[in-house]
Amino acid sequence: MLSKMSATSVLPMCVRASRGLLRLRSGSSSTAAVDIIRTLSVDKPTAGTGSATGGLAQAILQEKLQQQQQVQRQSLPEGKEGEREGEQTDDKKQKENTAYAKKMVLRLAGFMGLGGAVGIVYIFGTNSVDEQGNTIPDEFDSDPPVVQQLKRTFKYFKDYRQMIIEPTSPKLLPDPLKEPYYQPPYTLVLELTDVLLHPEWSLATGWRFKKRPGIDYLFQQLAPLYEIVIFTAETGMTAYPLIDSIDPQGFVMYRLFRDATRYMEGHHVKDVSCLNRDTSKVIVVDCKREAFSLQPFNGMALKKWDGNSEDRTLYDLANFLKTIALSGIEDVRAVLENYALEDDPIEAFKRRQAQLAQDEEQRLAELSQQKKQGLSLSSITSRFWRSKQQ
Repeated sequence: MLSKMSATSVLPMCVRASRGLLRLRSGSSSTAAVDIIRTLSVDKPTAGTGSATGGLAQAILQEKLQQQQQVQRQSLPEGKEGEREGEQTDDKKQKENTAYAKKMVLRLAGFMGLGGAVGIVYIFGTNSVDEQGNTIPDEFDSDPPVVQQLKRTFKYFKDYRQMIIEPTSPKLLPDPLKEPYYQPPYTLVLELTDVLLHPEWSLATGWRFKKRPGIDYLFQQLAPLYEIVIFTAETGMTAYPLIDSIDPQGFVMYRLFRDATRYMEGHHVKDVSCLNRDTSKVIVVDCKREAFSLQPFNGMALKKWDGNSEDRTLYDLANFLKTIALSGIEDVRAVLENYALEDDPIEAFKRRQAQLAQDEEQRLAELSQQKKQGLSLSSITSRFWRSKQQ
């Protein structure tokens, strides 16, 4: 009777255990295994044989569950490590490709630079030829071919640099006119930018140049007395049409541009000694003192014009230069030296002119008073003499 009961109780437990094992083998989740263990723990047999069999099945299921959990724990880090190793491999390949590309670019740039240098040496180091195509000999013909090429190239660039620094000619102006042509006694050298014109830029119009008030008056008043020369630091391409626009009547006799200046310490200097004129009769008008730094007493530094339409500087400048010319000054440097330290020489000239006019009025007043006193004294003397004779 007892054996029958034990067999009867063991049979459902074995069936349940076998079902649990089938679920574990088929890859079911750990939750199903836990449910099976709970089921087995609830349906405990009453007999000793059933207890032993149920405990054995429960131990087997627990062992299987622990093995499955260990496999899951191991498989997750291994996947992450595989992903990390893959990312590291991709980064390494990308860095290697970038380094290779940089190396190739540098090599290509080096080859191009070397080829360009060789081409420059070949082009500028070859002998010059005449109109018939014959080679013109020079001082480097006795050197080896490679040395010839290098020396000629060096000489070419040296001459080109010298051309930029030095004026284009030691005589920038032609010889003075001779009779029957009229040559003005003085030479006036004017800067274009910020003295006669003011550059303005806007997004809508780009660069535009505003004409300063008094340009026409200046030219008309000084043309008979001065040889007017526009000498600007601008390029000829920029300045030539601008001069045409401000001087339609042709008062400007000569035009000089940036290539005629002497480049010194970052400034374009106008060398008066290269103008082929008597320096004692040359006046340079500019807004930068560096423009006439080689001959500081030949120049006047005006204030930079800001485009104000009410400006009257050119009218006052015309009166100042006209006064010098009409006074017949032998050496203009003696006059301009007095204004060399002035921030605004035109204002200084106006102050001195006003002071001279005031002194002249005072002198005339004193003379008239002396004349009146002399007349009164002579009248008294004549009356006394007449009364004495009577």
